[in-house]
Amino acid sequence: MGQRYAQAGTSLVEVLVALSILALGLLGAALVQLKALQYTDSARMSTQASFIAYDMLDRIRANAGADYTVASRGDEHRDNIRDQDLNDFASNVASFGGPGAKGSISLERGVHSVRISWDDSRAAGASGTQRSLLLGSKLSAEAGGAQ
Repeated sequence: MGQRYAQAGTSLVEVLVALSILALGLLGAALVQLKALQYTDSARMSTQASFIAYDMLDRIRANAGADYTVASRGDEHRDNIRDQDLNDFASNVASFGGPGAKGSISLERGVHSVRISWDDSRAAGASGTQRSLLLGSKLSAEAGGAQ
């Protein structure tokens, strides 16, 4: 009667502790993956904004005589290159960032600046988070009027 038996398996408490540690680890991995997706989306939006801004600066260089700081007259006035460029810019900004995205072009002291602003709430995890990209370029005229 004085025999003691050695434990032959695991107890229910040990199984519960192991499962809870595994669950916490999987939850942590899922959160890391979620944050990675959010930051990737934010980087994609920044890259698209820079492509749109560089495209607009290239259009300004190609049509150096036009004033791009004046607003376009609308879709019905696509008879000149400047209005077509401005309409394309507005369309690109709206399709990239949705209805809340804004794009503007300014000229100050010979530097053309293209600013694009959009809502980055999804990546930031907070509503109303705005991001902006400002890209500037100085256009200089060479002798003879060529740029």
